[in-house]
Amino acid sequence: MFYLPGVDRAALTSIWTPNVRWTEVTEEGFVGGPVIPDDYDGSAQALEQLRINILRSGQVGRLVANDFGSAIVQVPLLDVDPETGDKLDYQALSHKLETRVRDRYESDSIRIHITGFAKVVGDLIDGASDVALFFAVAFAVTLVLLFLDFGSLGGTLVPLACSLVAVVWQLGLLRWLGFGLDPYSMLVPFLVFAIAVSHGVQVVNTVAQEAAAGADSPLAARRAFRTLYIPGLTALLSDGIGFVTLMVIQIQVIQDLALAAAIGVAVIILTNLLLLPLLMSRVGVGPAAIERARRARSVSASRWRLLTFFARPRGALLALAVALALAVLGVQQTQALKIGDLDAGAPELRKDSRYNRDNAFITSNYSTSSDAFVVMVTTEAEQCSRFATLGLVDRFQHYLTGVPGIQSSLSLADVAERVTAGLNEGSLKWRSVSRNQYVINASLAYVPGGLMNGDCSLLPVILFLDDHRAETLQRVSAAVAAFADAHDSDSVQFRMAAGNAGVEAATNEVIGVAQYEMLFWVYGVVSLLCLLTFRSLRTVLCIILPLALTSLLCQALMARLGIGVKVATLPVIALGVGIGVDYGIYIYSRLNGYLQQGLALPDAYLATLRTTGKSVAFTGLTLAIGVVLWVLSPIRFQADMGILLTFMFLWNMLGALILLPALSCLLYRHGPGTVVQPASEQAVSRVS
Repeated sequence: MFYLPGVDRAALTSIWTPNVRWTEVTEEGFVGGPVIPDDYDGSAQALEQLRINILRSGQVGRLVANDFGSAIVQVPLLDVDPETGDKLDYQALSHKLETRVRDRYESDSIRIHITGFAKVVGDLIDGASDVALFFAVAFAVTLVLLFLDFGSLGGTLVPLACSLVAVVWQLGLLRWLGFGLDPYSMLVPFLVFAIAVSHGVQVVNTVAQEAAAGADSPLAARRAFRTLYIPGLTALLSDGIGFVTLMVIQIQVIQDLALAAAIGVAVIILTNLLLLPLLMSRVGVGPAAIERARRARSVSASRWRLLTFFARPRGALLALAVALALAVLGVQQTQALKIGDLDAGAPELRKDSRYNRDNAFITSNYSTSSDAFVVMVTTEAEQCSRFATLGLVDRFQHYLTGVPGIQSSLSLADVAERVTAGLNEGSLKWRSVSRNQYVINASLAYVPGGLMNGDCSLLPVILFLDDHRAETLQRVSAAVAAFADAHDSDSVQFRMAAGNAGVEAATNEVIGVAQYEMLFWVYGVVSLLCLLTFRSLRTVLCIILPLALTSLLCQALMARLGIGVKVATLPVIALGVGIGVDYGIYIYSRLNGYLQQGLALPDAYLATLRTTGKSVAFTGLTLAIGVVLWVLSPIRFQADMGILLTFMFLWNMLGALILLPALSCLLYRHGPGTVVQPASEQAVSRVS
């Protein structure tokens, strides 16, 4: 371990290192030495002496297990590799820990457990590399299904090529702007691909329909562009601005994800609304796709006729009743939705992963853990070692011993108490913070690093927690806040919180407030753009209400499956809304066009289903099949994302195909003439 790259060798600590010592008070004063002496030979006598030294050192529960069955090697790391000067490569370090340490020294009688931030990151990077495989599988599935649907090589490869170009341009722009991909934002390229495929299918399907009506390739592409550019641009602007609203959440990871998604959507406007029609005007969809579109126009649409039931009053009332029942059920289930992680260990990895099994071993056998919640006690300069301060900190630590979830605590007060007792022949009566300031000063002649700052204006109280589950962090935060409210003064303040658990607790608080603010902005922006496009509040309700139901049911599913609202899952709902609004805008735009031609709502909806509705159903099913493979990912939050996105793809599709026409039927009771066509769309119709 000592010679691994990036290790802070001077700070490496174990019972073998000379910086871990035992001390004892005798008649002659303090005596001490290294826990493992130079003459240690492993004999029974040496082992007994080692046991005594460990007890004297106070390292039981810290460097040595409470049952003396294992020992810890603490390995602090540097930010950079001192040999190369480059930023420390956590993935390479993780691999070296496996090959040079675990594989080499583990045996039938010796087990090695490795925990810590670097190991988590290394395992995450290894797992994230599988995302490329999932992306390739999703691409292959989309390719096969597109070919089966269109029966045309050109109609299959061109939209897929444009969608891939969108992903490549997005990644290039992110690189140019100085951003990269992390495990949290690795889903963004797939979402960009999914949105691009969704719009690409609409374009190719419309080109095929126009070609079947007798138009040549350039004319069919122009008509498709004229038909789709307003609903397509509205949908993409809704997606992009909706993603930008994630920037209101003051968490850097989510803000980076929002920027990456917004850039991807902006690129799709170029690749799939402009480049794709241009290419289709040259390539065409092929005779097989044209013939298939002609057959679809000539034969009865019996397979779609069933869905027109929901465009009639009786079916619309049934759909609305089911939607209301699902909404009530969703509201009930979301009451159990939690903010933060719901499992111990590293929530990014699966419960049965090697890391989480190692972490469970450490937590159950030691009085410290990798989940540290640090409370910062601030004072005026040179006042952190006063009796009033240390006495209050000592009371604070005793107060926290009754809080479930806290294993132990460590602060400057512990050092003062232990040294004071040692200076008084080890008497337990003296193991407290002395009221005599000179005694305190003598006890703090040597303070271990990290227990106070340079001008003695801040001292941390380190709390070692059982885990970082949402309930544990809420309980600890509430206990600290209650003590601070009761004891804060002008001279001493208790401030939360540092340490990995403290940062996560603060993150949970931000997310708890921001999740509703995010939904408000996402739905507000999407509603405003739909209103500007369609000029009708009833139309906005037809498009937005199915999305809102899907978001509510998604939160209910999270509560049911034990998925907390956290950095990894919070953006999923906003991203799902971005894809779902595409379905609603395309379907309503085409439905509105048929209604303006004088068709009754059921007939207009049947015609919509045979064109745009078919594309929406195909896109929803294809994307769901592609993303459901994420459940196989070794990374827990990516598997959770796979479940949630699959659910949202399917329910957004069903909402657009069932609930949208039902709402149209109920909200526009006086016939098709009441549906207002936007002025911009009328102009497009005149041009066509």
